[in-house]
Amino acid sequence: MHDRMHLIITGGLLAVAAVIFTAVTLMPTADSNPPNVARPRADQPAELGGVRWGRDLNAGLAEARRLDRPALVLFDEVPGCSTVLAFGKTVLAHPLIVEAAETLFVPVAIYNNIDGKDREVLRAFDEPTWNNPVVRIIDPDRAPLAPRLDGDYTVAGLASNMTTALDKAGHKTPPWLALLAEEQRAERDGTETATFGMYCFWSGEAGFGALDGVVATQTGFLDGREVVQVEYDPRTLPYTRLAAFARESRTGEVAFTTNEQQQSVAKRIFGDNALAAKDRIRPSESDDKYNLAHSSWAAVPMTEAQASRANARVAAGKSPADLLSPRQRALHDLIKQHPDAGWPTQLGRGDVIDAFARAEAVAAKLPR
Repeated sequence: MHDRMHLIITGGLLAVAAVIFTAVTLMPTADSNPPNVARPRADQPAELGGVRWGRDLNAGLAEARRLDRPALVLFDEVPGCSTVLAFGKTVLAHPLIVEAAETLFVPVAIYNNIDGKDREVLRAFDEPTWNNPVVRIIDPDRAPLAPRLDGDYTVAGLASNMTTALDKAGHKTPPWLALLAEEQRAERDGTETATFGMYCFWSGEAGFGALDGVVATQTGFLDGREVVQVEYDPRTLPYTRLAAFARESRTGEVAFTTNEQQQSVAKRIFGDNALAAKDRIRPSESDDKYNLAHSSWAAVPMTEAQASRANARVAAGKSPADLLSPRQRALHDLIKQHPDAGWPTQLGRGDVIDAFARAEAVAAKLPR
C-alpha cells in the first residue's frame, strides 16, 4: 500500500475548508485577526496547492513573532515544471498538511523565478533561481528550526520537518500531525504485511489498530477463516512483537505467513498454527473498521492510520477526537448536526484528498 494521491485535483477540492470548516479558527493573514475563514484565493496557482500563502517574508516573520509560530517558507517556481506541479497537487494539497501549514505555522511563498523582493529573499538565503521546491522552516529571527527540505517531495518529508520544527521551537506537536508523519514515513520507507486468523475479525482489527507501528488494517477471509491483514512499520513494530501480541491477546489464533522469516518466527509462537499463505485474503468491506463504521465518525475523512486507531478507540468505548485535527473534528460536528445529509462512509480508504472532496460535495448542499 503506497501513497495514493492523484496528480490532478479539481478546483472544488480546494474549497473544502471554505465550505466545511468555517467554524474553525485559522491562521490570520497580516491584515486580519482571528477567527478567519479559509477561502482560497481566486489567483492561487496550482503549484502552491491548497495552502493560503503570504507573499511578503518580512510581514510573515512579524506575524510569526506575534503569533509565536515558526514560519514555513516555500521557495518555488511559479509557473513550474512537472515536479513543481506534482508537489503542489499532492503534498501541498493534502488536507492535513494544509491545516498544519495554516494553523501551526505562518506560510510564506517566495517565487524563485521572478525579480524584486522575491529575488532579494532568494539571495539572502542563498537559494538558486528557477529551481524545484525548497522548504525552510525558520523562527522569526530567520534561524533554522528544521533541515532544509530539498528533493524529498513527499508528505512524509514535509510532515517530519514540521514536527522537528515544532519540537525545536518548544511547541507540542499535536497527535494528528505526529501520526501523519509516522504513517507517511513508514509508507515512504517501506511497510510489511502480516495476516492472522481469529474467532472474530471485528475484535481482532480493533486490537491491532491500537498498536504503535500499525499503518492500516483490513478484515477479510482466508482459507475459510476470518482474518485481519495488518500493514505495519517493521522499524517500529517488528514481526516478532506483532506475532507475540496476536497470540497473547487472542487477536490471532493462526498466523498466515508470506516468507521464510515470518514462518520461522510464527512457528516458535504459534506452533502448528503457523501456516504458509497460499492465497491472498478476500477483503470483507462490509466488516472493515466495523466499530468505526457504526459510529458518527464514519463519514469523517481520515488517513488509513487515523481510521485504524479511531476504530480501536471506538471499540473500547473511547472518543477518537484527539487523533483528528480541529478541521476534522469540526466536520464531525457538522455531520452530527445533519446526520441525514447523505454523508459517504470514508473509513480511511483511498485518497484522503478525494475523501475531503466527497465530504465537501455534501456540505455544499447544506443550508447556510
